[in-house]
Amino acid sequence: MNDILVITGLSGAGRSNAADDLEDIGWFVVDNLPVTLIDKIVELGSASGVAGNGFQRLALVVGPTADQTAVVDEIRRLRASGHRVRVLFLDASTPELVKRYGSTRRKHPLDDGAGITLAIERERGLLEPVKAEADLIVDTTLLTVHQLKARIAESFANESGDSTMQVAITSFGYKHGIPLDVDLVMDVRFLPNPHWIEELRPLTGLDEPVRRYVMEQPATGEFLTRFEDLLDLLVPAYASEGKSYLSIAIGCTGGQHRSVAITEELAIWLRRQGYPPRVTHRDTPR
Repeated sequence: MNDILVITGLSGAGRSNAADDLEDIGWFVVDNLPVTLIDKIVELGSASGVAGNGFQRLALVVGPTADQTAVVDEIRRLRASGHRVRVLFLDASTPELVKRYGSTRRKHPLDDGAGITLAIERERGLLEPVKAEADLIVDTTLLTVHQLKARIAESFANESGDSTMQVAITSFGYKHGIPLDVDLVMDVRFLPNPHWIEELRPLTGLDEPVRRYVMEQPATGEFLTRFEDLLDLLVPAYASEGKSYLSIAIGCTGGQHRSVAITEELAIWLRRQGYPPRVTHRDTPR
């Protein structure tokens, strides 16, 4: 059995960077691989006598011009053959991708003269089938190349073969947009906003006065109890279905106070359940 990672996603969202990062941590990477050759590469990796462990951790980078239906069929076939196959999908907002193409002066592979924005949106549509198969979606809109490298390392370096599902929980502000790379989204804007209390405004949910304020609200305890009950059902169910990654996002207006405090409380609960999460507060630096 091979450990196979299919890397796909929008052009300009970081496929090549992710491939380089995986190579740095010991994966054998094949870039821009035609779908028709996936079988041959996997067969080589499975053959006895191949030196080293490179082919045991095989990353296949699939470009946007590939037949996405054929990519999905191949992923499913490899999984049915007993290989561990995961799909990493790199996403980014359209304005950010336009900016990236403008700064590099590269031509989008699907730009037929109608303009970069239309090419990006066309590519989004074409990639929907393979995105639906993704185990992990990474939104690189706000990530530097160094942050992306760290994210790749957290997800794919030093794996011991343990199939425990990885959980990530993120706080965010709705006024900055909903994260693109999450499975479950919960809105906590129903809780009173510490922003309107002058002494709490410059603080965040990581500060004890804000945490205490949020946790002392009458609705907070009941919300956490009910949401934790829901997660108590969902998290083991996702894990038993073979899901490798689960991402949860908690949102408030600005992503500074309520969502941060609630995210920290849920992280404590997840640790107790045996699913220590990766915790990110997306908008606290703003």
